[in-house]
Amino acid sequence: MKLVVITGVSGAGKSTVKSALEDLGFYCVDNLPMTLMPRFIELLAGREEVTRAGLVVDARSGEFLADSARVLSDLRAAGHSIEVLFLDAPDEVLLRRFSETRRRHPLAGTDIRAGIHAERMHLAALRQEATAVIDTAELTVHGLRAIVLGRYGRAEGNLSVTMESFGFKYGLPTEADIVLDVRFLPNPFFVAALAPLSGEDESVRRFVLDNPETQIFLAKAEELLALCIAAFEREGKTYATVAIGCTGGRHRSVVIAAELARLLQTFHVDVRHRDIGRSRPASPEPRKL
Repeated sequence: MKLVVITGVSGAGKSTVKSALEDLGFYCVDNLPMTLMPRFIELLAGREEVTRAGLVVDARSGEFLADSARVLSDLRAAGHSIEVLFLDAPDEVLLRRFSETRRRHPLAGTDIRAGIHAERMHLAALRQEATAVIDTAELTVHGLRAIVLGRYGRAEGNLSVTMESFGFKYGLPTEADIVLDVRFLPNPFFVAALAPLSGEDESVRRFVLDNPETQIFLAKAEELLALCIAAFEREGKTYATVAIGCTGGRHRSVVIAAELARLLQTFHVDVRHRDIGRSRPASPEPRKL
């Protein structure tokens, strides 16, 4: 049995992940006490049509969370594939979301900030068990759903690779397994005609790819990633995220992510540009010496 435990702080997107997994054919249950997980899997094992399940576990479980580490360890020892997906976001983002939706925090009365703090304390042990952490602060509902579909939408046994461009100024993607920094390459932002464009425009692509250092980097990165991806597959990993970062996530990283995906087309590679949709930058002032 393959089980994905969906957990994390309230307001971070657990319901979105659950819905996406259900659309992929996962049998999902919300708020089942951890101590009942072995029985839950035992019941599903008798149903041939159910091979994958999702289980939402959060602070509502209260004292049942205390047994989480032992329960997960016992299930893995019994041969079950258990992944723990922890969803998180900064406190200020969570406060804004609760304000927008006007929903009540499960551990708070009128003080939502205190509820968020208490929830983090309750979930600390379960977060230690996480196999992946996703910060949803910069993700829309559709963006989070795309990540879930990319990770779990492949047939069992096939590794799904996501090549994700991003901007360092907006923070590292917490779900990344490998991070490559391409800020050493010449920046199209400082070319007035290219600054308003993105890495999906041909003129920007040519500016980045025609640089000799870019070609050296691509050759070495392709060799490294092919080695890592093959090893991930051999170890039974079902998904991997390779994050390519530049300053703003709009020019260099977009070009390099797309080009690496093309070079690694013998694998199942999807491309995602996290920060390309941010506001277009104004043309830069000429640099002063």
